[in-house]
Amino acid sequence: MTAPLRPPDLANRAAFYSDSRFIIGLFGANCSSGRAVTLVPERWSGSWRDCKTLAQMADAAGIDFMLPIGRWKGYGGVTDYQGAAFETINWASGLLASTRRISVFGTVHAPLFNPVMAAKMMATADHIGEGRFGLNIVCGWNEGEFEMFGVAQRDHANRYRQAQEWCDVVKRAWSADEEEFDHDGGFHRHKGVRARPKPFGGARPLMMNAGSSPEGQAFAIRNCDAYFTQASRESVELTQGRVRAIKSAAREQGRDLEVYTVGVVTCRAAMKEARDYYHHAGTQCADWSAVDAIMGIKGLTPEKMGQEAYELRRAQYANGMGGVPIVGDPDHVAGELARLHQSGLRGVAISMVNYIDELPFFQQEVLPRLERMGLRSPAPA
Repeated sequence: MTAPLRPPDLANRAAFYSDSRFIIGLFGANCSSGRAVTLVPERWSGSWRDCKTLAQMADAAGIDFMLPIGRWKGYGGVTDYQGAAFETINWASGLLASTRRISVFGTVHAPLFNPVMAAKMMATADHIGEGRFGLNIVCGWNEGEFEMFGVAQRDHANRYRQAQEWCDVVKRAWSADEEEFDHDGGFHRHKGVRARPKPFGGARPLMMNAGSSPEGQAFAIRNCDAYFTQASRESVELTQGRVRAIKSAAREQGRDLEVYTVGVVTCRAAMKEARDYYHHAGTQCADWSAVDAIMGIKGLTPEKMGQEAYELRRAQYANGMGGVPIVGDPDHVAGELARLHQSGLRGVAISMVNYIDELPFFQQEVLPRLERMGLRSPAPA
């Protein structure tokens, strides 16, 4: 395997070993149906063979990272949406062994993983990828998933207190300054911890979080290198405001935090073709029974939200689980990605109905346009 072109220090990890001004990743490919709650027969399989093929295609195309969803239980419906999902550290390890440059994240539920064991598992993945593993740390929200493990879901504030302690233990296990340590905290107790090898190259893996609550955002600012926020569907200015506020809060703590968002790309040769397919997959053929199950788990009802807001959210969940829709011909898609960059975002994690079917056209038509705009560097040879 070819090592990254630059040493895996934290700065190069955070830049995904790329000179591109706008970073692009793929989101959700470890789950059946990906991020599209649809019945169309071409929906994403999530099989290992398809995941591996996609990772190698993305690697060759110069895509910067792959970000999985931490999912343990499907949502039901006709498709049992996301019912088949690979555990993400093992998934990342296999993809890192099969690629050369792309970074691959593991999405880890802090309440479900022993931090000492998780630190060892992630260091192993990082050595397999020679410095290309990243950690997406999540606290979890789905009560049914926690019940599978016999773990009680904590109240919101305590979820992040536990995650902070979990994160502290993992970072100590990864630290070159810690040969052996004890930890006696409110949530975790460990004695005589030894954790070798340390992560590859002497720098810890890149860490990210997407908590939307004040506690979640504060956690990300304290601990992470990348933060995912919801971009506005209405204006660049609204997103700019969100990004400025997040980065300003990080600077107040002496930290430089990069901000990303999530998008859903439907790109076709003509605008009408793209819009027609988006409507076909996400409205006409939506797995509405799965959408309604998701809404129910989240406690989203017309009584709480109002009928209009409820219907809008329901439609958004069917079309990519709420990611920003980027639908159109290559010029339009490239322009929309450029607008995200203009809003101050460092990058985007995108999903597609079928990644393998749709990525080649995106690579051939959209990426070169972004290169001409000065936002992307050519894929390495």
